[in-house]
Amino acid sequence: MVDNRDLSFEKTNTNLVNKLCDRRFGIGADGLILLEPSKTADFKMIYFNADGNEGSMCGNGGRCIVAFAKQLNIIKNETTFDAVDGLHYATIENEIVSLKMIDVNTIESSKTHSFLNTGSPHHISFTDNVNNINVKELGAKIRYGAPYFNEGTNVNFAEKTSDNSFKVRTYERGVEDETLACGTGVTAVAIAAHNTNKTTDNSIKVEVLGGNLEVSFNEENGTYKNVFLKGPAQFVFEGNILT
Repeated sequence: MVDNRDLSFEKTNTNLVNKLCDRRFGIGADGLILLEPSKTADFKMIYFNADGNEGSMCGNGGRCIVAFAKQLNIIKNETTFDAVDGLHYATIENEIVSLKMIDVNTIESSKTHSFLNTGSPHHISFTDNVNNINVKELGAKIRYGAPYFNEGTNVNFAEKTSDNSFKVRTYERGVEDETLACGTGVTAVAIAAHNTNKTTDNSIKVEVLGGNLEVSFNEENGTYKNVFLKGPAQFVFEGNILT
C-alpha cells in the first residue's frame, strides 16, 4: 500500500512495481496499491498486479486500502472510494472491513463451471476435495485456454463444507500462481454457489488459505445486489522506498 496523494510514484514504471513485489529481491507482495486523491470520493484506489501491470478490481486490496485510509486519518469508520470498476462504499470497525462490491447480473453456467465478473473475471469450478487440486498447474491451463486466451481469467476451485460454507483456492492472473486469498474470487464463488443451487443462503462463509471471509448479498430476478465482502485487514509493517 503506497500513499501517493502527492502523485510522485512512477505509475508507468512497470519494472519498479514488479521489483517491489518480488519476494526475493523486493518487498514481496501479490500486488501493489496506490492511494490517490479523488474528485468524486474520499480517495482513489489504483491496483497493480505483481507483474507490474495495472489490474482490475481487487476485493481484498479494497478492504486493505480502507484500513490504510483510516490509518492515514483520511477517514473514520466509513468511506466511499473510487476504483477501476466504480465507487465502493465500505465500513471499518475493530480491523473488520465490510466492502460493497459491484452488482452482478450476468452469470454463465455449465456442467463444469461458472463464469462471472465481480470487478474482475472469475472462472469457478466446484470439486469434492479442493485440497487435492494442483492449483498452479490446472489454474494456468484454464487461465490461458479457451475461451479466455490472452485476456485470461482468474480461476477458483471451491468445495462445499456445509450448507452455507465453502473452502476456496484461487489461481490469480497477473500473479500467475495460487494466492492465499482473493476477494473478488470468493465473492464470485458465493454468488455462483447460490446461482447453481449449491446453497440457498444469502450470507456465505468462505475459508481461504489466508483466513476466513464472508460474502452477503440480495438476489432479485437473477441480479445480485448489495453484495458485501467482509473480513479482517491487519497492519503488518511500514517503511520508506528508496529509489
